[in-house]
Amino acid sequence: MHAASPAPDPTVNPEERQSRLRAYFTGLQSSIVAGLEAASGEPFLTDTWTRAEGGGGISRLIEGGELFERAGVLFSDVRGSTLPPSATARRPELAGRPWEAMGVSLVLHPRNPHVPTVHANVRAFTAGDVFWFGGGMDLTPYYPHEDDAIHFHRTCANALAPHGDAWYPRYKAWCDEYFYLKHRGETRGVGGVFFDDLNEPGFEPSFAITRAVGDAFLDAYLPIVERRRHLPYGKRERDFQAYRRGRYVEFNLVYDRGTLFGLQSGGRTESILMSMPPLAAWRYAYTPEPGTPEGRLAAFLTPRDWVEGGA
Repeated sequence: MHAASPAPDPTVNPEERQSRLRAYFTGLQSSIVAGLEAASGEPFLTDTWTRAEGGGGISRLIEGGELFERAGVLFSDVRGSTLPPSATARRPELAGRPWEAMGVSLVLHPRNPHVPTVHANVRAFTAGDVFWFGGGMDLTPYYPHEDDAIHFHRTCANALAPHGDAWYPRYKAWCDEYFYLKHRGETRGVGGVFFDDLNEPGFEPSFAITRAVGDAFLDAYLPIVERRRHLPYGKRERDFQAYRRGRYVEFNLVYDRGTLFGLQSGGRTESILMSMPPLAAWRYAYTPEPGTPEGRLAAFLTPRDWVEGGA
């Protein structure tokens, strides 16, 4: 399932490559923020930052909004003299090389528990003449709504279909495998697509696949927001949302490659940890009552073929 170690592509001009990547990623951040501002009616704040070793980024965020309790859409372009352990564990031949990592990442934590949390990112790593892409998007609901999961997965599948029939099934399975809390024996949500180490088709096809994922995000998520944002909720639903957000925190701190890379490479802590929910809770040995919406969530999170209606 996983790609082979990255190899140089002699057809790629490094300067032109970086210029094209930067133009796409900054444009994607702007378009996603514009779409979310139109949906929420609330402006995103802008925080521009630099990094001592090289590079920087632009953080666009909402804190304490009516629709999004926390929302962050981040562009980063950072570089360093030596790849950190999280990047070379699967690529030992690249140890010691200078590197550059560029991309857009986002996490949206809605206030209404019926609106799922969502995560997405698209990124490119370069180490001299070697490159690879990664990214994806995944949905983390707190209450089971099958049509939301079906819509999200069908949008992902349709985005990748023009590039070949194999990409969506491969990346859907990889997502189910990756966003899995081993210590809990459960998935984080209903998945989506996830990929890493993508370079095998060459630069242009790999970049096109990455753009297809990034460009599909608003179509995958905003219709779900509109369906759920006005559903009533109370303290019970907010308490359960906080409990399930605890799982999100556990995954990000224990397993997430992006979080580990950011911290190991000396990234900006505020931006790296913006993915965390603003409120979360843990309950000792808690099990939701069978037959309740909360109790049905565990079965709902079981990986399945959502494109075919959740069969």
